[in-house]
Amino acid sequence: MKSPTRSLIAAALFAVGFVSANTALAQAAYVEGVQMPAWVERNGVKQPLAAGTALQAGDKLSTGADSRLLLRMSEGSLVKLGENAAFNVNALSSSRENKQTLLTAALEVARGAFRFTTDAKSKLTSKRDVTVRFATVTAGIRGTDLWGKSAGDRDIVCLIEGDIGVQRDGDAEFRMNQALQFYITPKTADNKVDRSKPAPQVVPVPAEKLQEWATETDITKGKGAATKGGKWKVVFASAPSQDAALGVYDNLRNNGYAAEIHPRGAGGKRVYEVRISGLPSKAEAEALGSKLAGLAGGDTPRATL
Repeated sequence: MKSPTRSLIAAALFAVGFVSANTALAQAAYVEGVQMPAWVERNGVKQPLAAGTALQAGDKLSTGADSRLLLRMSEGSLVKLGENAAFNVNALSSSRENKQTLLTAALEVARGAFRFTTDAKSKLTSKRDVTVRFATVTAGIRGTDLWGKSAGDRDIVCLIEGDIGVQRDGDAEFRMNQALQFYITPKTADNKVDRSKPAPQVVPVPAEKLQEWATETDITKGKGAATKGGKWKVVFASAPSQDAALGVYDNLRNNGYAAEIHPRGAGGKRVYEVRISGLPSKAEAEALGSKLAGLAGGDTPRATL
């Protein structure tokens, strides 16, 4: 078992690794918002995911129950992930081409709901060469808004706006350029194309269904989501020793919450403060504190700037 000191050093080195390894990739993609619990696995090491984390090729992201992720790409596009999702960044790069930002990425939705959206300004000032792989379907994106999901018995790709090429394993590419249509392909329990079922269907999506799907990937207000640049924090413990602080810290992080330890002076003594930072408002900080009061096992959580 790691000693408390070694645990702190390991966590600090991991955090430094995220900064230094991503200096060149800082503009490729980063976490804009996170409704925890959520994790990133990099080079075989899995850690809770914090708002502001820069992403790189090879990262494996995952979310827990009632969790959401919002990723911002270099050219302005947004990627949203729903709860209990597994998402792999297989390739990722950003460059400048003819005064435009070019994003190149290969993304994989192994499980759960996903949305990729590009606003009007980004469509005019940037380019993207993005493929999104579901279990049995690959979608090629140039500039669009799509929602998709890798569910237990089917893969779904819904074109909200734009133009995409959709290709089921073993089939020719199918172009989708009619807004508000979705493509469904059945699959087997081992994530293979189920050819015993009818061929993929392309049908209109009702407005109420689209709204239902959107809620699966949108961060929910009042659930204690952290955002890049958020100024508020929740303090879960102010302990007199590293040992006492690490108990609360480890418990939060083991459950997918990006807790930090900050030593500081208090009343002439040193205390070790366990906190989660990056909350955008006092209300969101208090919501997160209430949610985790029992899990943390420390003091009564308090929201503070």
